[in-house]
Amino acid sequence: MDKSEQENGEYALIRDSEDPQLGKFDKPLPCFGCGIGWFSLLLGFACPLLWYYATILYFGNYYHKDPRERAGLAASAIAALVFTIAVLIAVLVIFL
Repeated sequence: MDKSEQENGEYALIRDSEDPQLGKFDKPLPCFGCGIGWFSLLLGFACPLLWYYATILYFGNYYHKDPRERAGLAASAIAALVFTIAVLIAVLVIFL
């Protein structure tokens, strides 16, 4: 694409001939665009097993496929940890 086409307001591709992975993350994330991690975090309040699913994905290095998933998967792992500690405390209080 030459400069005259760019000046006319036409779109240019975000790809680099030296780095073919530059356009790799142009497509939207799954789960309505927010990613599996954030989607699991939100739905985990209704079904906490989704937090554990996201934790398995996080420790299984799923975010290497798409680094944008890392923050959401980490948030779900933290939510799973907090939930587990809360359940353990509740069980100890009830039975002791």
